[in-house]
Amino acid sequence: MPTLDAMLADTVVIAHAGYVAFVMFGLIAILIGAALGWRWTRALAFRIAHLAAIVLVCVESFVGVMCPLTSLEDWLRRSSGGAGYRGEFLGYWAHRLIFYDFSPQVFTAIYVAFAGLVLITFLLVPPRWPAIRRPSSVIAR
Repeated sequence: MPTLDAMLADTVVIAHAGYVAFVMFGLIAILIGAALGWRWTRALAFRIAHLAAIVLVCVESFVGVMCPLTSLEDWLRRSSGGAGYRGEFLGYWAHRLIFYDFSPQVFTAIYVAFAGLVLITFLLVPPRWPAIRRPSSVIAR
């Protein structure tokens, strides 16, 4: 039976995979939504969150800071005894999907290129800005 720390590490890596999926599939959804007229893909909050998510990854990469989710997962795995098999089934496959053995420069280039695509999409398929509501005029009697 896995320890609590190992289960928490699996939870962190699954959340991390969710973050990666949001960034990657968010762009795909925006492009498909633009073609099919999906209104939700132009929602300002979604678009800003999506852009901010990839910009955060780029900033971490430029500064040379390890992702906090990666650090947390690593700490939890070490405190659970550092098993060779990286977690249970879901944790193992989530980890395999998001971690590759490339140099940091390769990752930085990929992140920046992807952020550029997101930014271009932000400009070419702009989000819907909220309408400014003007107060109704009061008729004096």
